[in-house]
Amino acid sequence: MADKLIIEKRRLVATVTLNRPEVRNAFDDVLIANLTETFLALEKDDAVRVVVLAGAGSAFCAGADLNWMKRMAAYGYQQNLADAQALAEMLKTLDRMSKPTVARVHGPAYAGGVGLVAACDIAIGSHQAEFCLTEVKLGLSPATISPYVVRAMGARAARRYFLTAERFGASEAHRLGLLSAVSTLETLDAQVEEILQQLTQGGPKAQAKIKELIHTVAAGPADDVIADTAQRIAEIRVSAEGQEGIASFLDKRQPNWAHKA
Repeated sequence: MADKLIIEKRRLVATVTLNRPEVRNAFDDVLIANLTETFLALEKDDAVRVVVLAGAGSAFCAGADLNWMKRMAAYGYQQNLADAQALAEMLKTLDRMSKPTVARVHGPAYAGGVGLVAACDIAIGSHQAEFCLTEVKLGLSPATISPYVVRAMGARAARRYFLTAERFGASEAHRLGLLSAVSTLETLDAQVEEILQQLTQGGPKAQAKIKELIHTVAAGPADDVIADTAQRIAEIRVSAEGQEGIASFLDKRQPNWAHKA
């Protein structure tokens, strides 16, 4: 885990840093398992009051790792289902932590990386942060991240950005609600620190109850939705269009449905 994740504890705050800068912090099945294990451990650590999620290098998280995608392209339905369920479980574990979570988004977040941002309670981004829900261009669906992204940005915006895979910047992400605040790269850490100061002033048991309350009142992603989204992505990965999308991406060519306007 040490080479893929950096875990630092300072006073009441644990910072979990995705540490794969050579692949823009893209995740694979190993990193997903490591993140789940880490979130569960931090949930039980009474010395930790707040969890910060960050990325090393130039990007926050570029989504799925290329080599992982190559393996997925050869998976059957059951393998894809198990794979998708692991990702869904990791996102659910992050989302359901009783402790406040903060995403420090210093650079680009694509596909599953957007899901990580959306699953955190608060997301602070720099002007260098850029977002893209790229799945549709691969003939895939952002199914596993959809409960969190739709909740964060709303169904109307999700319709646009899920269907077009347009890139959008920090200001638009802030307007939509995906980012809680935007700062310069130079002042990002100071702004995150300000939020952490506020969070550590609250009662930890009260914060846990408040998070539980919000999930209940807002009718957040239910357990049956989590299972459904894993099934949906597994089905589309093994479909003809999903296979063509992944193959064209790996071959660095246009998919057979792409047409120039």
